[in-house]
Amino acid sequence: MPAWNKDQIIGQKLPLKPREVWGIRTRLEVASNLRELALFNLAIDSKLRACDLTCVKVRDLTVSGMLRSRATVIQKKTGRPVQFEISEQTRQSLEKWISFRKLLPTDFLFPSRRSAKPHLSTRQYGRIVDRWVVSLGLDRRRYGTHSLRRTKVSQIYKKTGNLRAVQLLLGHTKLESTVRYLGIEVDDALAMSEQVDL
Repeated sequence: MPAWNKDQIIGQKLPLKPREVWGIRTRLEVASNLRELALFNLAIDSKLRACDLTCVKVRDLTVSGMLRSRATVIQKKTGRPVQFEISEQTRQSLEKWISFRKLLPTDFLFPSRRSAKPHLSTRQYGRIVDRWVVSLGLDRRRYGTHSLRRTKVSQIYKKTGNLRAVQLLLGHTKLESTVRYLGIEVDDALAMSEQVDL
């Protein structure tokens, strides 16, 4: 009997690099794929897990019919709120998608195309992410929905080295979780330490 993980790469999924984010976004814009563009942009900005992203309702991101610049979602895994920014680019794609689908505040932002399901499933979201990754010629085994959650915080950490900010953005309760999540090694810590002169 073959191992359950035969031909699979086990471990953390890689975050997307800025040029890869640009590549996916450009392909979706050229294809005029409003739904997937809104999904992609919100996934990058929100840093939400797939189970939270697929359950977002229009009212979670709007006030009086206008999209917010920041939103708060209660995480299913922890039951804790996590706040995130909604960039101008993401707001524009969300506005187009909400208008196109004529979504109401009580509607799920990404309704299922199947009548039996109220919203996009995490499995279908995973298939969509696979398609995006493959379109760039990347190895789909190395990327997944969690890649989108990790993308922005990885860049924030690279630019600032601020673990506490990343912890808050991800909604982690323990700093150790954030360290493991980012894959920070002793070499990274020493390299940062070497840059500080006292």
